[in-house]
Amino acid sequence: QVQFVESGGGLVQPGGSLTLSCVVSGVRFRASSWGWYHQVPGKQRELVAGITDRGATNYADSVKGRFTISRDDPKNTVYLQMISLRPEDTGVYYCNGYPPSRTYGGQGTQVTVSS
Repeated sequence: QVQFVESGGGLVQPGGSLTLSCVVSGVRFRASSWGWYHQVPGKQRELVAGITDRGATNYADSVKGRFTISRDDPKNTVYLQMISLRPEDTGVYYCNGYPPSRTYGGQGTQVTVSS
């Protein structure tokens, strides 16, 4: 069974930064692609950033230049470094496969950007 454990969210002021972490288990981490997804109430979950098994990255236009996705294969961990945070970045952030699994998912981590 694949498990995702996200952490690192919190309350931050506009312009601030956070780094999210996601530990993945139950799968061949090194051979897989991973993504971070953002969801706000009443809206569909959207891709924020993805990283392939070879390290190629892809970002939503709204976060380009502000967010950086990375992976640490020996630690089975995916990171999302976020800087210059905006109120519209508020929401729950989930990690999952890239593309996402329909079967497995974590609890997510809440990010709130507010003054």
